[in-house]
Amino acid sequence: MRPGGPRRGRRGRGSTRRVLSSPLGVVVLVATLWFAAAFLVLPNVTLLQATFAPDGRLSLSAFERLLSSERALRSLGHSVLLAATLAVTVNVVGVFIVLVTGWFRVRARRVLWLGYATTFVYGGIVLAAGYSFIYGRYGFVTNALARWYPDLDRDWFSGFVAVVLVMTFATTTNHMLFLSAALAGIDAQSVEAARLMGASPTTVLRRVVLPSLRPMIFAVTVLTFLTGLGALTAPLVLGGRDFQTVAPMILTFARSESSRDVAALLAILLGLATIVLLALMNRVERGGTYFAVAKVATPIAPQPFRTRWGSVLVQVLAWALWVVYVVPVLCAVVFSFVDPRAVMAGSIGLGDLTVEHWVTVLTDAGALAPFVVSVVYSGLASVVVVLAMVLVARLLSRWRSWMASALEYVLHLPWILPTILIALGLVMTFDRPRLLAAQQVLTGTVVLLGVAYVVVKIPFTLRLLKAAFAAVPDEVEDAARILGAGQLTTVRRVVVPVIAPTMAAVAALNFTSLLDDYDAAVFLYHPLFEPLGIAIKQSTEGESAVQSMGTTFVYTVLLMVVQGLVLWAVYRRRPTGTARG
Repeated sequence: MRPGGPRRGRRGRGSTRRVLSSPLGVVVLVATLWFAAAFLVLPNVTLLQATFAPDGRLSLSAFERLLSSERALRSLGHSVLLAATLAVTVNVVGVFIVLVTGWFRVRARRVLWLGYATTFVYGGIVLAAGYSFIYGRYGFVTNALARWYPDLDRDWFSGFVAVVLVMTFATTTNHMLFLSAALAGIDAQSVEAARLMGASPTTVLRRVVLPSLRPMIFAVTVLTFLTGLGALTAPLVLGGRDFQTVAPMILTFARSESSRDVAALLAILLGLATIVLLALMNRVERGGTYFAVAKVATPIAPQPFRTRWGSVLVQVLAWALWVVYVVPVLCAVVFSFVDPRAVMAGSIGLGDLTVEHWVTVLTDAGALAPFVVSVVYSGLASVVVVLAMVLVARLLSRWRSWMASALEYVLHLPWILPTILIALGLVMTFDRPRLLAAQQVLTGTVVLLGVAYVVVKIPFTLRLLKAAFAAVPDEVEDAARILGAGQLTTVRRVVVPVIAPTMAAVAALNFTSLLDDYDAAVFLYHPLFEPLGIAIKQSTEGESAVQSMGTTFVYTVLLMVVQGLVLWAVYRRRPTGTARG
């Protein structure tokens, strides 16, 4: 018998009794179990049933239809190809920009960092639409080139290469966040020791720095692979007819009742691939095959170049990449003040500048509506999920039993399932009355998109709030109880003020990430309440792209401003050295 086994069992039973003896604990537990059953478990069960037992009996007809569909099989191959390609290209670019901003001694490193960090405020459907308006069929660059080459194929920037290029420069955010922090955690003393032993800067980088970064490189590689596997917006906008991946194909099949089972099967395969890759990442990390960074490190100083040619080459590449990152953002700002006819002509002059698009968006209720709808959805979902997870995190932190562990695993399901699978499950589940939804049909209502936003943000919010609760001293709550405070009063007047900064930061990050959502909105939005992601996607289709180009760029600039301000408010007070942990 393991030491402490019986004590843990007794503590689990005691904590369960303590939770059930508290009215607040009972309410939170019942509400959490209902929500988990209704919106986390039931949609996945329904999806499985619709795919493998549509008539109540086991059937593999969905597999047969999938195998007989050339488009579906081709989309699977395209997704794997895209994911494998991005795992290489994003790592090459991401590792380089991290080294440029954190390892090499280059000029204006902060300016370079700001350029590379534009992906924090410019991504998703907004980024895909921006590239389409610049390089696409009706884009400014295409129109300018067509003036000199009348026979130019206007769809030159589409297909596999276009999608890879856009996603390569759009998905280095994880490298900027996590790999930069890992680089900052390397002890300068180990670098200096290698140098004193005669190692050249190249050898130090290859034998000391990169092996220390290997765990994080592996982690971001898996995340990048998953991003490519489930990519929707870039293939949808820029893939053209010849390069469609699984996610757009799921969207196409889901629009027809007769092919929803194939859409569900593709979504399930996508979810299984995600689970397998995350399990692989956890297994390799537990293997302990990597070097560890120092827990208390002396910050490394920027390293000089040994040769002038090396310095010139790295700086030229760094600034060339900076231009690639910054040009779409600058074009978005400039084109928001330009007459679309000038963009179509491929030539912009001072006489083409106008504020008409800004006046339209800011004064016309119809034009501003998508932005307002997205702000309301994102704001409400962010506040609801944070407030709910505060209570759930407190419940789980005080309830130690196998039931609490099982509940926590269920609440983390959205972390391992693609958003498309979650959205499709919700659509197929609540297109009829359900007892867990008070016999109401939710599909096609304004409620279901808000539920989806809450669902997809539960794991991230719960994880961070549990960490914040762990930092609250037990003595503080004990003192409140001794003074006669009840559970709700203790949470409201003692615990919440302590973790309020974390709550605000999580709510802000949730808000910015949901503003331009397209993956869930395309399945669940109400036609009368069109969110911003849908409006931007529709503006890239056909001739409407030209007419709505200016308005779309105004939306883009507004999004960048809002997301930039929110991120600045979240991170401006972060203590120095947080990244080194």
